Amino acid sequence: MGNTIINRCEAKGLRMTGQRRVIAKVLEDSDDHPDVEELYARASGIDAGISIATVYRTVKLFEEAGILDKLEFGDGRARYEDAERDHHDHLIDMNSGEVIEFVDAEIEALQERIARKLGYELRGHRLELYGVPLKKQ
Repeated sequence: MGNTIINRCEAKGLRMTGQRRVIAKVLEDSDDHPDVEELYARASGIDAGISIATVYRTVKLFEEAGILDKLEFGDGRARYEDAERDHHDHLIDMNSGEVIEFVDAEIEALQERIARKLGYELRGHRLELYGVPLKKQ
């Protein structure tokens, strides 16, 4: 079972109720960047007793515990992803709101070079690109 969100929550001493377990499982099964409303829709489909307030409290708790990363892409919606996902950057489609994950070795190397040039050892970064699709001709 490894390093699941539930396992990490338990390791940090968080009390894991049935509803928190459902929310954690929904997050773990997500391959997108759901906001609270989307998490609520998915979780309440599994357990109709889950309220949106419970989802808000749970994601805040998980974020404060370092289990989740909160992402804000300028659309007024906070989105969430597992803090221990493999490193990636984001390209946000400004028309549709779609968030595309990508990894690019050249960008990673460039960031390292810039940090060193400025006298720093890079310990982490977050890159978000915003764009619109090119018009097809």
